[in-house]
Amino acid sequence: MTTFVHLTAEKNLKSILRTGIKISNSCVYAMPVLPNFYTSHQWLRELKRDGTKTIYGIYFRIPNNEIVSVGYFNQRHQEMTANEANSLLMKLENPSGYEVIIPRKIRAREIRKARYLPQIVGWRYFPNAHGRKPCGCPRCLRRGEIKSRKIRAAYQAQN
Repeated sequence: MTTFVHLTAEKNLKSILRTGIKISNSCVYAMPVLPNFYTSHQWLRELKRDGTKTIYGIYFRIPNNEIVSVGYFNQRHQEMTANEANSLLMKLENPSGYEVIIPRKIRAREIRKARYLPQIVGWRYFPNAHGRKPCGCPRCLRRGEIKSRKIRAAYQAQN
């Protein structure tokens, strides 16, 4: 059995523990639990961009031979077993931006624990974005994000 972590807002916690992780967009997004805490929880700050205050980690186990998709977040994903996905991400020199997609609901009995996480783990906008100015175009910057008005104004003044 391979252990994965799914990140979710605190408001979803009770429902998930009671009924499991429902699919959104026909899948569940997760990362395998790796020896590197940062890598396993790298999506936390990006998920907080929508204004969510507190993110929890939902840890669950699925069979090693279950088929999942793995890949970089904006590129084509490869299908492989959960165990192979875990091994692939452990071997990568820089797994920032990778994700695992599980094409089914996670049942409540598969969940092992829920855990409060440090709220400063991970990257925003895209991996290795630190030190680069975020893009202010409407496609990249959603309305209501932190400092979005200032970023959008700088973008419009530049163009």
